[in-house]
Amino acid sequence: MQSSMQKSYRPAAWIALACLVVPMFAQYFFDDMFSSISYLFENPSLLALGWDSAGYGFYASGYSVLCVFGGLVVGGILLDRWGVRVTGSLFVGMMVFGAGLVLFALLHGGSASLGLAYVGCMVFGLGSEIAGTAVTRSIAKWFKGGPMALAMGLELSIARLGTAFALVISPRLVSAADGHFYTLVETARPALLGMALMAVGLVLWAVFVAMDARADKISPRASLGRNDKTPVISSEGEAGVEKTDDRFRFKDVLGVLGNKNFWLLGLLCVLFYSSVVAFKKFAGAILVPRFDIPASAAGWMVSMLPFSTVIFAPLFGILVDKRGNGTRWMILGSVLALVAHLLLAFGPQGVPFWGYLAMAFLGFGYSLVPAALWPSVPKIVPDKVLGTTFALIYWVQNLGLMSFKWIAGVILSASSGPAAIGDSANPAQIGAFTVELMFSALCIASVVVALLFRRTSRLNPSLRLDAPNT
Repeated sequence: MQSSMQKSYRPAAWIALACLVVPMFAQYFFDDMFSSISYLFENPSLLALGWDSAGYGFYASGYSVLCVFGGLVVGGILLDRWGVRVTGSLFVGMMVFGAGLVLFALLHGGSASLGLAYVGCMVFGLGSEIAGTAVTRSIAKWFKGGPMALAMGLELSIARLGTAFALVISPRLVSAADGHFYTLVETARPALLGMALMAVGLVLWAVFVAMDARADKISPRASLGRNDKTPVISSEGEAGVEKTDDRFRFKDVLGVLGNKNFWLLGLLCVLFYSSVVAFKKFAGAILVPRFDIPASAAGWMVSMLPFSTVIFAPLFGILVDKRGNGTRWMILGSVLALVAHLLLAFGPQGVPFWGYLAMAFLGFGYSLVPAALWPSVPKIVPDKVLGTTFALIYWVQNLGLMSFKWIAGVILSASSGPAAIGDSANPAQIGAFTVELMFSALCIASVVVALLFRRTSRLNPSLRLDAPNT
């Protein structure tokens, strides 16, 4: 017999999903608010803030520091021990508080602004990642036995609209002008808008918490990560208690770390996402010199990434739900990302068409891989460690993001590259080319890992990695 949660998941779950995506929309916006105007930091003498590209890269890398040094693991364990309502609320609050510190640093400036913003970004990053884990785990709970990949695809697509909004609106909030000196308030305008979005997200998170609590009262067995023992029917026809202990234990973390499928998904995640997310952080500094376009055009160009996911992530989610073959889509998405970065590196200088084509390929890849990757996680681990597993994958992801954001900032700041570019290239073009070589290498590695995961699927059909979800 279906539980009341299973019977009613269609109407109630979509309302819950609508509440969950808004905090993620705000988080994506705040995280990417400087991506399309990163060129500002190439001339710190024109900024009251005084940051250069290396400083901006240092600030951006702060997002992953607490995540890497144990925060994500602890947060994932807390999700499995305390549930999404308590843990999610704690880290959503941390996300908003960290964003507030960044905003304070931007508005007040001074020699300590970079350090304070770095701390704020660390707090914001950990809060965001655990909040995102809580959202993903909540979707897995509310859509279990239903269109989970579609729901996850919709969450990703709407959240990435936050990135698109940031990429498009930031150049209008901080308009480019030759020789213009940017005040602290001008530089902080995107962050002010981001905090307003955070406030709306906080309210809707509270609505979701109330909905989730009510759902658990109606159907306690629908709750994931609870310590309840499962009632079963004995051979005599009487209700008994299942002997299998589904309670989360700390030793279960070691079981996840010993799971080779976890490491394959984790590696694919870090390699693929680093080639996209780290690229977005410096999109303006790469696209403007490569294709000789203004910052506003670069914002529209890179906004193709999140806009494409709005359409294609849900469609690919439906495809994974109905047809399966998730590992094949991971391979195809990684190949498309590789083609995109090769076009960005070797496409003709000053011809915007190649930039738009590269963004189209990268947008398809950015829709395909997540649509297949995240619904695969519940298939490789039991429910009781699902929060921990998501958190550990995010931990591996953030280790790479922290490193590659910092490396990209150093490369662009130094503006040095291989002689193959030619003597006629300016330093910004050389730096952009060198960074794109790094992203291309990441994509090659992600293709290899996706192929290995495809092999695992063939050798372990019981995992149903390529089976439809519905």
